Amino acid sequence: MASLNVYSVLVVLLLTCGAVMATNENDQIIKENNCETKMGFPCVLEAFTSIFETGSISNKCCGELFVLGEVCRSALVKRTLENPLFKYVSPATIIAQSIQTWNNCLTLIDSPSPSA
Repeated sequence: MASLNVYSVLVVLLLTCGAVMATNENDQIIKENNCETKMGFPCVLEAFTSIFETGSISNKCCGELFVLGEVCRSALVKRTLENPLFKYVSPATIIAQSIQTWNNCLTLIDSPSPSA
């Protein structure tokens, strides 16, 4: 019985350390790439709504999302998911929506604009 308790404690410690390491890794990526300074606040809100709720993202904000870059987008989404406010949100769904927003922006940016 005692070995089961020791095993349980080790599993909890490993899981906790893994979560802390993931948080530190995302924070390090965000800091090293200056991710929090690459988008204006209105576009941050638009991207957040597109990823975490139901909404669209404008061409302008897609441009800012590309300046932000895929590495920053991914790290910021993962760090947001670590916030206790989002504990009831499915990480797989949010990551899929984040990728979908990125791909929608690729389509918007790659499509030729109508000439005036």
